[in-house]
Amino acid sequence: MITVIDYGMGNLRSVSKALEFLGAKVKVSSSVSEVEKADKLVFPGVGAFSDCMDEVNKRNLQEPIKDFIKSGKPFLGICMGLQLLFESSEEAPGVEGLKILKGKVEKFKMPNLKIPQIGWNQIELTAKGKANRLFNGIDNEEFFYFVHSYYAVPENEDIVIAKTNYGLDFCSAINSNNIFATQFHPEKSQKKGLKVLENFITLTTG
Repeated sequence: MITVIDYGMGNLRSVSKALEFLGAKVKVSSSVSEVEKADKLVFPGVGAFSDCMDEVNKRNLQEPIKDFIKSGKPFLGICMGLQLLFESSEEAPGVEGLKILKGKVEKFKMPNLKIPQIGWNQIELTAKGKANRLFNGIDNEEFFYFVHSYYAVPENEDIVIAKTNYGLDFCSAINSNNIFATQFHPEKSQKKGLKVLENFITLTTG
């Protein structure tokens, strides 16, 4: 069973329907017990960093998410679900993220750059990304769909499995042990996005 976390801020229907289309058994839930007993966990999200963390905390989901990740079972963060894994964001000074990964989230600041980035952009797979299970069957420089004004800056560059250029090269996908996360929206990225989700579904270990 794949549990998609409902904390009031995610594009839950698109994500859950895409997973179901691929044959996965899916439950959308904000229940602590459902998070705890999930075989795989998907953490989608759109909106502001502080609002998302508020909703996570209101539902007492912070520790269950951390405990799930510690269990070694596969975890997938999407968009804000990637950013919240880190320690802090320029979008919300003083607000702590989940602090599962070391690093911060920064805002695109280049002049004459349209913010937010909305639309299709290419990913450049890193050496580790080319061999990563999440990207099985995905060509380098494939296009995916993005909607965001901020991007993660991991302290450990080794966890970056894809980068994308939008005024600068930023981290667009990560993998740290059983944690997988994308800044782009696979559920909105047509066939290649479905392939990424299919790859996640077929993971057996972290």
